[in-house]
Amino acid sequence: MTTPPPRPESRPEHPVARLTTPFPSHATAAEVIDGVDLSGRRAVVTGGASGIGAETVRALAAAGAEVVVATRRPASAEPLLSELADVPGAGPVRAARLDLADLSSVDAFARAWQGPLDILVANAGIMALPERTLSDAGWEMQLATNFLGHFALAGSLHGALRASGAARIVAVGSGAHLWAPFDFDDPHFERRPYDPWAAYGQSKTADALLTVGARRWAADGVTANALSPGYILTNLQRHLDDDTMRAFGVMDDEGNLTPLPHYKTPAQGAATSVLLAASPLLDGVTGRYFEDNQEAPVVETAEGAQGGVAPHALDPEAADRLWEFAETALRTRSAEK
Repeated sequence: MTTPPPRPESRPEHPVARLTTPFPSHATAAEVIDGVDLSGRRAVVTGGASGIGAETVRALAAAGAEVVVATRRPASAEPLLSELADVPGAGPVRAARLDLADLSSVDAFARAWQGPLDILVANAGIMALPERTLSDAGWEMQLATNFLGHFALAGSLHGALRASGAARIVAVGSGAHLWAPFDFDDPHFERRPYDPWAAYGQSKTADALLTVGARRWAADGVTANALSPGYILTNLQRHLDDDTMRAFGVMDDEGNLTPLPHYKTPAQGAATSVLLAASPLLDGVTGRYFEDNQEAPVVETAEGAQGGVAPHALDPEAADRLWEFAETALRTRSAEK
């Protein structure tokens, strides 16, 4: 992970024309993967026991892939595993323990992996912790879980990804990145006031920059792309109180969830993840950002934006700096143990 890529002469690095697909914004994961045969391919989906992670697992397995559900509580994946065991033609699915905020857990998962890895879906995440919380490494918890844990996992599995010859990394981001460039001066909110949404948004900017920085692995046959899944009601909102949910318009006075018309089901929310993980339309594509099953337009300002990707999430210089930051953080943590 320490070999720097060539410095770009300009940005963005990909062509001006955005990549488009025939799939509408609310297509399901099953629809975007229809006709794709993943037999013999191997995938890891972090946070794959529930929400859009579980729908990602369902789609990949139904297409014939061997899928590992990487989750803090493997027992929570048992209903999903039982369900998929009865699906004709589905690939084998198993669960393995992975706590992204615990580097020893990340290391144990990677050391246990054998053989090539074709698809790594960095799906697990936490959102808007109400109070500043630190991981055992002393990192702000959303950054530790959403980005640094996935960065460590991808790096530890780099050999397995390279062995595939045509591997894909998929980073599940969020539109919250639009308001939060990565703060290299104070990434863990040690000096600035802690803000739950700034911390979450920063972690999702970091996820996008991870995929931009992964251009250094292109020669190894590894591509990486990020995405926003859109608005979906899942366990991701578990740290939001009822007043916040009502302010968002997705909870009534009795506490019932009431999705707005533009919200997606989990199966629709997982579609862009599955598109990036498996569609032949993405062969050789790397370092881009997608939403609603299309490459997202670049938006210069977050004010009034209804989607899109911010320039700060595609900046190759920031991506290289972030990789250096993350590698230093991991080395420092390793030296302390």
